[in-house]
Amino acid sequence: MRDATPNAHAALMDQTYRYQRIFYDLTRKYYLFGRDALIDDLAPDADAHVLELACGTGRNLQLAEGKYPDCTFYGLDISSEMLVSAGKKLGARVALAQADACHFEAAQLFGRDAFDRIFISYGISMIPDWQQALREAFGALAPGGTLHVVDFSNLEGWPGWCRGLLHRWLTKFHVSPRLELASELDKIARELGGRAQCRQLYRGYAQYGVLRKTA
Repeated sequence: MRDATPNAHAALMDQTYRYQRIFYDLTRKYYLFGRDALIDDLAPDADAHVLELACGTGRNLQLAEGKYPDCTFYGLDISSEMLVSAGKKLGARVALAQADACHFEAAQLFGRDAFDRIFISYGISMIPDWQQALREAFGALAPGGTLHVVDFSNLEGWPGWCRGLLHRWLTKFHVSPRLELASELDKIARELGGRAQCRQLYRGYAQYGVLRKTA
């Protein structure tokens, strides 16, 4: 695992997940919906290079690696604590690096500057400058590559009490749903050359966006 200079957000994430990482995967499976559907939708070609930003404990990378064994996988996270769990789970099979998703040098961290697939699963809601993280990810895509993002949405199809309960729970973990995801993906596509699409999942519980870079 390679390290980058830590910052205040890294310290906050380390503090938040120093102990939670131990039981993170067990608890999050009950409300981080859409992660497995995203992995299915990646559908990379054989020998593709796939990067997960905000990879956390490595749970998604472990599943993706099993589903696409002919691909090469990489993981980046700002929390050194989370990467401890990811390293134990993935061993040397996946290259891991500590860095900020908003500003990272892929060539320095991973020995390559472009990836065929990049995905962020329930990460942008914890990244303060999430718009910059999306642009950074888009910049690291190879021509014709795709960025896949799944995260919390507005829960418009759920009862008010349920929305209030979930939002109070998320606030405890510094999570803020990014309801402008679709418009931000469209903006990046217009400005930088690509095609974006976004849809709601599970009656607005989650949102799933895909941004394809022009070949």
